[in-house]
Amino acid sequence: MGTLNQAAETAPVPLAAQRRRNLPAGAALGWLGEGWRDLWNRPAPSLAYGIAVFAVSLAIIWGLFALGLDYILFPALAGFMVVGPLIAIGLYQKSRDIEAGQPVSLGRMVFVQAASGAQVWFTGAILCLLMLVWMRAAVIIYALFFGLRPFPGLDRVFSMLLTTPEGWGMLVVGTAVGGLFAAFSFAISTFAVPMLLDEKTDAFTAMGTSISLVWNNLPVMLAWGAIVLALFIVSVATGLLGLIVVFPLLGHATWHSYRAIR
Repeated sequence: MGTLNQAAETAPVPLAAQRRRNLPAGAALGWLGEGWRDLWNRPAPSLAYGIAVFAVSLAIIWGLFALGLDYILFPALAGFMVVGPLIAIGLYQKSRDIEAGQPVSLGRMVFVQAASGAQVWFTGAILCLLMLVWMRAAVIIYALFFGLRPFPGLDRVFSMLLTTPEGWGMLVVGTAVGGLFAAFSFAISTFAVPMLLDEKTDAFTAMGTSISLVWNNLPVMLAWGAIVLALFIVSVATGLLGLIVVFPLLGHATWHSYRAIR
């Protein structure tokens, strides 16, 4: 009996249990506070990063209108959240440097040397592919409800969505499908990109680990996802100007979420 008890005590803890931190949902606000602190620790590089993201976002939106692709504007905005964790890798680098007592510079944030090397860009390619699939799915959903009817333009799209049965149906189905895409992309990326920056591993291991960490810490991760979504909506409501501050804030806070749970 003693041998059995000793074996039970020395048996390794299952990996899933090792990754369950039992953090309260309120811990997500703590990550946001730590991100705010990093943002204003030598703020110029972070704000420059945010300005660059804002400028590129405006350029992409202008390009969509110039090419007559305004009908994918809303899926593209939603898809921004899919690739956001990759774009924020320089912000993770700044938070990592602050944590390690290393000098902070915009150069180190732009020319990131990830521990996993090219694996981080392979993860980025997967996220971009996921974004393209979501945009194609959105077009298909529109066609299922409105057939070959041309996109009415942004000035009339809201009345079409809110005053017709087809519009309400598309809103319900599109929100459900978009929510599934968002949940999956959040689960595979929120910890994967910081992990690839910080540790030498491969893309699939990092994404699998990210899913495990999210699943085993669901209450706090649901709270964190709600915060990310709310701040992104605020950014869109300000004509994307809010991205200048919100994007760096979320990037720095995401690093602290990774450090707290990993």
